[in-house]
Amino acid sequence: MAGKYSKGAQRKVKKAMEERKKGTLKSGSGRKVKSRKQAIAIGLSEARREGKKVPKKTTSKKKTGKKKTTRKKSGRKTGRRKASR
Repeated sequence: MAGKYSKGAQRKVKKAMEERKKGTLKSGSGRKVKSRKQAIAIGLSEARREGKKVPKKTTSKKKTGKKKTTRKKSGRKTGRRKASR
């Protein structure tokens, strides 16, 4: 799977990782980035913005199956009161 990311994109991610290590990398909200995954995401995002070769973002796939229906148990009904005499 070589050649997935361009050299420019790799440099951006490396730079973001170095900034995170120093403690100077900030997220969009201005907070310090501590997470390794978040630093990688920021580097890839910057590379995408500059038009470097980066694969498209992956999103979670929706489930496309039948929805499981739940049935009430037959037998004694709950929540009914006894009739008073």
